[in-house]
Amino acid sequence: MNIPDFHSFLKTELHLLAEVTYPAKTVLLDEGKVSDRMFLVKSGALREFFYQDGRELTLEFITENQAVSSFDSFLNSTPSEFIIETLEPSTVYEVRVDTFHKLMEDQEFQHIFHPLFYKRFSEINKRLISFIRDSPQERYNQLLKNRPELLLRFPQHYIASYLGITSVSLSRIRNRR
Repeated sequence: MNIPDFHSFLKTELHLLAEVTYPAKTVLLDEGKVSDRMFLVKSGALREFFYQDGRELTLEFITENQAVSSFDSFLNSTPSEFIIETLEPSTVYEVRVDTFHKLMEDQEFQHIFHPLFYKRFSEINKRLISFIRDSPQERYNQLLKNRPELLLRFPQHYIASYLGITSVSLSRIRNRR
């Protein structure tokens, strides 16, 4: 799947999408709400997170050319289990659920969008396995190898939460390198 193909297709269908710019720290979806939009990040960064015992736990960072929604909520009209917020000023294409279903009737859209979904679900699966199998050090090394820009782009407490460790533990891991 080639991202420029996706953008080319979107340009032909812009009348079906809304391009919206949000300031940093804007909640796009709240936990417990049903998602009626998918966000395709043009610029900026978002994150998925939830609260547990008063702590924020980061599930994922979403940056340029990535799509995000609470997909279970978006596709099945169930309450979202997490929050989506902007970390930076962000411009996104918003796809409403009814528009998404219309687009999914288009063969070209399916051809372009299915690989994006498969890639996303593969990434989620690998992350889940990593949390079960790998040590925090190994998860940090994977992040350093696969998405090093996140380490420069986001505060340490978000990175630590994403890795499932405390900021103090993350400092120790970084000092060992």
